[in-house]
Amino acid sequence: MKKITPLLIFIFCLLITSCGDEINKTEVTPGDTATAYFDALYNEKDLKKASTMATPTLARIMISYGTARQFSRNLVNMQYDKVIIEVDMSNMSLREQYGDKAKINLIFTGYLGNKKIDEMRSVQMQRSKGKWYIDKIIADPYAR
Repeated sequence: MKKITPLLIFIFCLLITSCGDEINKTEVTPGDTATAYFDALYNEKDLKKASTMATPTLARIMISYGTARQFSRNLVNMQYDKVIIEVDMSNMSLREQYGDKAKINLIFTGYLGNKKIDEMRSVQMQRSKGKWYIDKIIADPYAR
């Protein structure tokens, strides 16, 4: 009996440690993906990286512009040298994250030259194969 007890304790510890990895996994939310997408566009200026976070249709449109600056200036209609991007949690519904579609509101605070610019944009998100992708950038209804 004394020889079996250490073996059982070892097997029990092994089972507990193998189950611990799944508990620490966190799911990427639509807000995380949207923030990373715009960070790649504006702060990293990496169009290819941003296009990997977009649906295939939007990615083709993005690549056709050639550079992150051209895409953001013409299609998104925002320009920044550096920007801080935050998810607007004031209108967030938890049910949006359980479906395959979500609408995320983002707040942009940044500078272009010496001028401070505050903007807000909404993006339509779509989940495919467990990952969130930007499907559409919703036009600013108050733009000129």
